[in-house]
Amino acid sequence: MTNDKMNKTDFKYNSRIVYMFINKIMQDGKKTKARKIVYGAMEKASEKLKCEPLEALEKAINNVKPLLEVKSRRVGGATYQVPVEVSERRGIVLAVRWMTEITRSKTGRSTADFLAEELVMAARNEGAAVRKKEATHKMAEANKAFAHYRW
Repeated sequence: MTNDKMNKTDFKYNSRIVYMFINKIMQDGKKTKARKIVYGAMEKASEKLKCEPLEALEKAINNVKPLLEVKSRRVGGATYQVPVEVSERRGIVLAVRWMTEITRSKTGRSTADFLAEELVMAARNEGAAVRKKEATHKMAEANKAFAHYRW
């Protein structure tokens, strides 16, 4: 069985990450609108960061994607938060999810403006998405005593 989702890319940058962002931003099947939002945000972010749009996005994703997370494991009636390493793909998925959730939670201006702002802050290693990653890492670090429950 082949995984077609892994091979899909957007038509402008030929990037899987951009394709994932577009699908995550999309609401009610309006993909053209989602493309405009993502491409516009990437352009704005690249202007502020003075680099290529795809480079700006990848820099932001790399700063947001977590290396560790916690998973609940039930052992003998007790539930432990067990730290586990995050795969490359899951890290990217989490980063995209966190950035879109933060963008959607804001109101007042256009979604493209908020997404561009979040991309710039993430590329500079600051902002809400980076704080969420750091909180995830702190939780995993605090629970490393339960790492032996990993399986």
